[in-house]
Amino acid sequence: MTEPVLQIQDVTKRFGRLVANDRISLTLHAGQVLALLGENGAGKSTLVSILFGHYSADEGRIVVFGKPLPGGQPRAALRAGIGMVHQHFTLADNLSVLDNIMLGTEPLWQPFSRRAPARRHLLEVAQRFGLSVDPDARVGSLSVGQKQRVEILKALYRGARILILDEPTAVLTPAESQALFTTLRQMVERGLSIIFISHKLGEVLRVSDQIAVLRAGKLVAQAAASQTHEAELARWMVGQDVEPPKRRQSTARAGLVCRLVDVSTDERSRECLRSVSLQLHAGEIVAIAGVSGNGQLALAELLCGMRAARHGQVLLMEQAMPASSAHWLAQGVARIPEDRHALGLVGDLTVWENAVSENLRSPAFSRGMWIRGKAARAHAQAIVEAFDVRGAGLHAPARALSGGNMQKLILGRALLRPSGGPAPVPRLIVAHQPTWGLDIGAVAYVQSRLLDARDAGAAVILISDDLDEVLTLGDRVAVMQGGRMTPARPVEQWSRESIGLAMTGQQPAHAV
Repeated sequence: MTEPVLQIQDVTKRFGRLVANDRISLTLHAGQVLALLGENGAGKSTLVSILFGHYSADEGRIVVFGKPLPGGQPRAALRAGIGMVHQHFTLADNLSVLDNIMLGTEPLWQPFSRRAPARRHLLEVAQRFGLSVDPDARVGSLSVGQKQRVEILKALYRGARILILDEPTAVLTPAESQALFTTLRQMVERGLSIIFISHKLGEVLRVSDQIAVLRAGKLVAQAAASQTHEAELARWMVGQDVEPPKRRQSTARAGLVCRLVDVSTDERSRECLRSVSLQLHAGEIVAIAGVSGNGQLALAELLCGMRAARHGQVLLMEQAMPASSAHWLAQGVARIPEDRHALGLVGDLTVWENAVSENLRSPAFSRGMWIRGKAARAHAQAIVEAFDVRGAGLHAPARALSGGNMQKLILGRALLRPSGGPAPVPRLIVAHQPTWGLDIGAVAYVQSRLLDARDAGAAVILISDDLDEVLTLGDRVAVMQGGRMTPARPVEQWSRESIGLAMTGQQPAHAV
């Protein structure tokens, strides 16, 4: 074994009474991939933030290449050779690859930019690590996989010898994920060390050498990837066996609930739909696959009344629907939005206020201009109990919840109808990335509740980047690419490879 390049020694970090990291010790060697696993709130983000200088540890120390790392200094982390690639890219689409990589690397008082040496250095780094790149390409014209390559090059250009990758395959196609794994192996063979953070246990086992598992701020397990398996990793993460939802057939597809007929939306928007047609029936899940940014947001907003159709028809129970969220909600449509922080909840409102926020016009919770607080809080308590929302009381602000518990609250608001309401389940559930960023236990919980809602008679449209989720939950599957949608075919007619081809705009001659 080579000398350690990174040593985390008894690191502890507290936020008030919360111990986010509790005496964690880890070692990373040159040419090694160390996977970091844990539930939401387990302490992974805090530990990585300490490594990258965003936080200072309260106790313990970090040694990089034999030298202590000063706490709370991102510049010190960069100088020590630590680089980080975030899940959400931080690139300027209107600038070239070279401009993006050079940003922040030159002093402000320098009279002119040294582009020629920077270009040579970039091409040298790209060749050394097998990352082909066009320095003059505009970033906005690149694919998602190419943008991620630019993000990795940004870190390597600055001299990173330890690279932290946060959910690196979250927005990649299967082919792009495979290309990334090949690239990582080449980088490791050239001496780079990698900390790999992911919720996808299969890819963790595939790409990593060592795996460390955090739970409730503590390091609970370490193992070589070759000596463990998915079920054991899941048990370490959650503290008990986790039974993921198994594919089960819909009992029976019932009547037509929603219909899109040749729908197009405004092409000047960030995302748009182009001549999309789709039918959604009660008692089925239609899963929409695709790389983020290909029209999925426009589809979700259209089916929640947040976006208008420029052409075509949008029909719910054969009635034309306006671009009005209140109207869609009143007609029994429930939504699970993509961004639980910005769209799903209002962080400064209490848990109970968020729990009833989309049903305030229901007679169960309001009388004229007055909110029936007792009834609203009783319903919120029913959601908390039925959907196992933990971590904060009814009167605590929603931002106090972990990501997984936020999602459970949103799910409960969508699925648990007010007593005396028009129907036991929503007519239509628009679930946009419902398990994005959740740990394996929360993923299994959310998926099982969506299946239960389908079996109870709801029509569900599931928009997801996760092919495992699409193939496990979908009764029919369609793929979006460039604002267009393939026909929604039975899931048995698709394979991972055919979905991957459709995601890149290459329609296979046969689905499987």
